[in-house]
Amino acid sequence: MKKALSLLAALSLMASFTACGTDTTPASTPDSTPDSQSEADPSSTEPPVEPSGDKRELKVWAFTTEVPGMVTKFMDLNPDFAAQYDMKESVIATTDGAYQPALDAALAGDEVDMYAAEAAFILKYSQGEAAKYAAPYEDLGIDIGKVKEAEIAQYTVDIGTNPDGKLVGLGYQATGGAYIYRRSIAKDVFGTDDPAKVKAEIGPGWDKFFEAAAKLKEKGYGIVSGDGDIWHAIENISDKGWVVDDKLHIDPKREEFLDLSKKLMDNDYHNDTQDWQEGWFADMAGTGKKQIFGFFGPAWLINYTMSGNCGREVDEETGEVKAEGTWGDWAVCEPPVGFFWGGTWVLGAASSQNKEAVGDIIEWITLDTSETGLQYMWANGTFAPNEDGTPGTKDTVASGVVMAKSDGKVDFLGGQNMFDVFVPANQFANGKNLTPYDEDINTAWRDQVRQYTSGQKTRDAAIADFKQAVSDKLAIDAE
Repeated sequence: MKKALSLLAALSLMASFTACGTDTTPASTPDSTPDSQSEADPSSTEPPVEPSGDKRELKVWAFTTEVPGMVTKFMDLNPDFAAQYDMKESVIATTDGAYQPALDAALAGDEVDMYAAEAAFILKYSQGEAAKYAAPYEDLGIDIGKVKEAEIAQYTVDIGTNPDGKLVGLGYQATGGAYIYRRSIAKDVFGTDDPAKVKAEIGPGWDKFFEAAAKLKEKGYGIVSGDGDIWHAIENISDKGWVVDDKLHIDPKREEFLDLSKKLMDNDYHNDTQDWQEGWFADMAGTGKKQIFGFFGPAWLINYTMSGNCGREVDEETGEVKAEGTWGDWAVCEPPVGFFWGGTWVLGAASSQNKEAVGDIIEWITLDTSETGLQYMWANGTFAPNEDGTPGTKDTVASGVVMAKSDGKVDFLGGQNMFDVFVPANQFANGKNLTPYDEDINTAWRDQVRQYTSGQKTRDAAIADFKQAVSDKLAIDAE
């Protein structure tokens, strides 16, 4: 499962999502802020929550309250465990790059038992410079055989495997992507809102996608909000990552983003917004310059971004719906190309003195397929039910076994079972083209692409300036 908007702003937006009547616990934030290497301001971090009594303390580090909340739930379900341990949580947002430097210092000082890393920087902790701090799951007492039994999405395994071939991290979500589209627009342009038929209109492949864009334009609609909407799909279909043999490599499929983005701009197929900014959110509510047909994203984009920015207004006291916005007018179908976006991985520290306890928690979060395991509760909305006892937010999870026995019907999607689309989407996700430098390189790349498509520089100049920017920031020269 970041760029134009700081994560702090994104989290603030998430805090306002109650206007759409959804559970607001963020399942996974989008990519981190561009400057992930800046030093953390100690005054901006939350003080750790101290344990009490004579229990052993479990030091849990995370960038949102999500993973600590899971630890709390595990303790609630296992009172004998809770009688022995108290959690000391350190939650530091990724805003301005605060989380990673603080976590790195804590890991070096043997002050961590369990920690979280998101897609934007997980490879640093599973395969890169900080991989030495991660304990192999087998050293935590975790039964690795359960990975196959639970049918865990392979890309999450690939990303969480260290250079020695040892599994050190797993994600609890599955973040395979879909195309999320407006039903009313589909009916107007294509004569149907049936996901099976809409997917045939927009794909497979970009040629079909742009044919659909032309049809939509004839009726006054845009196919996406901005070029950022297609970036994650393009990024994840590349054969190779940004760095190959210590040199900057521009995969042809990623270079094509220049041309596809220019085509969107030149043909007025979008509203030229930037993701995580006001105009992007306005298009989710249907209040932008022109109505937008769809967005590319995983289930978390629906749950924690679109549903909260759909324009639906609910009276907090009476529960009366004052305005529907675009709520219920959405559906999901297979995208033109397979991709994934985001996710959070959980790891145990090699220096932990509580390895067995950490292993018990991580196994419950990532591999327990029972109805009392985190995976099942997360998929069915029972981890944090609504105040009236009905299921809360439903999300796709890493276990195929759990997904097969879960109910993915969502009101936001007009009652569609989103798992019918998101479960098979995971097989197209590729975790082998990522590098530890992606956050910075992606930011530089997208900046140059925007300058090119807006006419500020030529295509060749954009590529040359991109190479120079990466060299200046990361000391990585181009091939």
